[in-house]
Amino acid sequence: MARQQAASGATTTGPEPASGQRDGRWVALYVLCAGMLMIVLDVTIVNVALPSIQDDLGFSSSSLAGVVNAYLLTFGGLLLLAGRLGDLLGRRNVFLSGLAVFSAASLLCGLAQSQQMLVGARFLQGIGGAMTSAVVLGMIVTMFPEPREQAKAIGAFAFVASAGGSVGLLLGGVLTESINWHWIFFVNLPIALVTAVLAVRLLDRDGGIGWSRGADAPGAVLITSALMLGVYTIVKPAAEHGWTARDTLALGAVSLVLLVGFVLRESSTPHPLMPLRIFRSRNVSGANVIQVFGVVGMFGMFFLGALYLQRVLGYDALEIGLAFLPVTVVMGTLSVRYTEPLVTRFGARQTLIPGLVLIVIGLALFSLAPVDGGYLVHVFPSMLLFGTGAGLCFPALMTLAMSGATPEDAGLASGLINTSAQIGGALGLAVLATLSTGRSEDQLAHGSPVASALVSGYHLAFWIAAALVSLAIVVALTVLRPERTESQVGVGVAESALEPASC
Repeated sequence: MARQQAASGATTTGPEPASGQRDGRWVALYVLCAGMLMIVLDVTIVNVALPSIQDDLGFSSSSLAGVVNAYLLTFGGLLLLAGRLGDLLGRRNVFLSGLAVFSAASLLCGLAQSQQMLVGARFLQGIGGAMTSAVVLGMIVTMFPEPREQAKAIGAFAFVASAGGSVGLLLGGVLTESINWHWIFFVNLPIALVTAVLAVRLLDRDGGIGWSRGADAPGAVLITSALMLGVYTIVKPAAEHGWTARDTLALGAVSLVLLVGFVLRESSTPHPLMPLRIFRSRNVSGANVIQVFGVVGMFGMFFLGALYLQRVLGYDALEIGLAFLPVTVVMGTLSVRYTEPLVTRFGARQTLIPGLVLIVIGLALFSLAPVDGGYLVHVFPSMLLFGTGAGLCFPALMTLAMSGATPEDAGLASGLINTSAQIGGALGLAVLATLSTGRSEDQLAHGSPVASALVSGYHLAFWIAAALVSLAIVVALTVLRPERTESQVGVGVAESALEPASC
């Protein structure tokens, strides 16, 4: 009888949720995405305003990096811990607390009249950003356990998380040129207030699994110290003194020792902060490795592409934002409308790989852009390819990263994939910028014109980014395992219908 029901399309999964309940979940998803968008915008919107901040507050060229690095230090270092705290204390509680910290810090940033006040407020902003963003993906997968709905919800999240960078370029240019740089921080306040009010009303209360299930203070100190020191090593000493400098190597070694100590601690304590069982899933582990390499391509396109448009083609901040608009439009259309049925029908792995291939082609094409390149001929095709590839691969990647997470570990898995993105972005940007600058300086020393030297450096960086994304494809092919897809389930149901029924 069960086979006859399956053949006729009947299900035994229980009654469908009421339409009001279903609508409430989707509105809650939009609230979570709004909170995530605010955090993502803050990364690129600040980069656009850095020249104005430097002129207004008197930063030197070297000290100006502190405005970015103070945020990256706490944001990258606390993502994993914040995600696990969401599992223990309630993801809704951590999300709302993060919004409060981020809002207060944004206000302080906007009011800053000194270098010290701005850098200190950016440090606090990184704490709030980590708390807010680390738990969002965990809340989404618990709100949408059904595969098709989950794929659609993750698509919306992935679009916000990946395309928000290009939106930040556009918004940063508009605010900085039309008002002043203070408003790139003030704009966070109304967004955070509305998000918090709606989150209190729409998000279910979640008490977490309890502090005693993972109250591992030594583990928390080890992993936070390791990640913060690792990010600091990447974004500051390496950029200033070189990758082989004694100070850089020493800091990197200490970070690795702390990380090894954390792994040893977690494998021996009865109540680990981060249960290592999460890495038993090849898809979860592989997705995080792919995230590290894939984000290098994203940062290469957004940051070095913006430098090419500004320094070589002479675009202003607003024109740069508009130039990246096709990436956002294509990525959003695919992520929200088309990637979900593709993931459902063919599987996340089969959707991910073509997306990565398109990103590689887009980066390779951008590496051929000349000194006197035109937007429609030499830039726009790369934007379309990159937007299409990112729209396909990042929702699928998020699905794989959360595929092995239990409800008790959803916050941890969410924090882990966000940490992989942050580490990959910081490391990739530092490596690409260092090698690009080195190539340009070498060209200048040999008498090349400034524009040609800059383009030569950018070309090298784009080729390296394409090579690293190609490594992500290799990982996807060799590590990831295909999931059972909707089409395979349909074949199984059809085959069972042909068997003799036994009632």
